[in-house]
Amino acid sequence: QVQLVESGGGLVQTGGSLRLSCAASGRTFSTYTMAWFRLAPGKEREFVATITSSGSSTYYADSVKGRFTISRDNAKNTVYLQMNSLKSEDTAVYYCAAGNTRPLATGAHRYEYWGQGTQVTVSS
Repeated sequence: QVQLVESGGGLVQTGGSLRLSCAASGRTFSTYTMAWFRLAPGKEREFVATITSSGSSTYYADSVKGRFTISRDNAKNTVYLQMNSLKSEDTAVYYCAAGNTRPLATGAHRYEYWGQGTQVTVSS
């Protein structure tokens, strides 16, 4: 069982940056593939980024590639999402997810555990 708590969301201007954190409970965090998804009003949940259990590999949605960076610190049971050059279309609730799944999985159904989400609002 893993519990996930996101933080770091907020209001930022276009072109600004935010860093989201997701703190996980449990001793097996380092075995999980981790990911970030987002849900914007009127849209379906969207994959954002994923990272392998060791942190050695990452994969991004085309919409955020080059602007967002996912990372993890297994000693701190935490995964991060650094978001730079934010755009209005990045406005959404961001969720972190954990799964005993294949590396770099992008499907939401592959993740068993989800956080409560943190709101990111980008204003022009």
